[in-house]
Amino acid sequence: MAEQRRGLGRGLSALMDENAGGADAPTGSVRELPIELVDRNPKQPRMDFDGDELNILAASIRDKGVLQPILVRKSPDQPGQFQIVAGERRWRAAQIANLKMIPALIRDLDDLETLEIGIIENIQRIDLNPYEEASSYKALIDRFGRTQEQIAEAVGKSRSHVANALRLLGLPEAVLQALRANLLSAGHARAIAAAPDPESLARIVIDEGLSVRAAEALARKAQSAPARPRARPSTDVARDADTQALEQDISSLLGLDVQILDRGGAGEVRIGYATLEQLDDLCRRLTGG
Repeated sequence: MAEQRRGLGRGLSALMDENAGGADAPTGSVRELPIELVDRNPKQPRMDFDGDELNILAASIRDKGVLQPILVRKSPDQPGQFQIVAGERRWRAAQIANLKMIPALIRDLDDLETLEIGIIENIQRIDLNPYEEASSYKALIDRFGRTQEQIAEAVGKSRSHVANALRLLGLPEAVLQALRANLLSAGHARAIAAAPDPESLARIVIDEGLSVRAAEALARKAQSAPARPRARPSTDVARDADTQALEQDISSLLGLDVQILDRGGAGEVRIGYATLEQLDDLCRRLTGG
């Protein structure tokens, strides 16, 4: 675990420069590698690459070559191969330009450092869309147990920025796909996140080309609209007094509307919130933060 912690928060330049230039070690210096020995990292934070931008870069590479080496490590599961840590866009463009060799800095990096460098490099270059950025933060939390504070320090963002990015992952899949396609900005997504039907609002925002401020106004209007009465499940009619009392107890404890739907010993607990602040407070309570 100590090995995993040593890279976090040091910054991209520190991670790339440490021990660079070692004369005897096979890592730490720039080498020309056969391009077929280099593979992409399947866990790379960036998922989408613009074809037109790659072709423009490929034209530049044909003329001037690859000016900045890519960063690689020895492949963890394919002997003799190398895995890209940073620079996949240059690697893709070099293939389009039909290069046989590519300059690469080989470093000895663990999985956490590899993921962190990929995130930092892309965020510094503003290459990640909001969905990719949020997914990257979630990977650091789920796979390596990083806290939001640690992530914020590592990528040079505030904790609230990281928290707001992660909150976007709770949006419906259609809204997440719009984020990934850059049809919605993170600001648009945050504006409609607490609305009763964010997917419908997202379609309006995209179709009408609304600004973030207009999206916020649209979300406020949707939240203030009287809710339509919803048909309760047939099993809900038979709720006993104990279930209703439990609902009231949990609701009083959380300060939020709570509904328990029991279906013969299995079911669900629904907790309603009206603002993002209420959701944030609930998350802190549940995680012990």
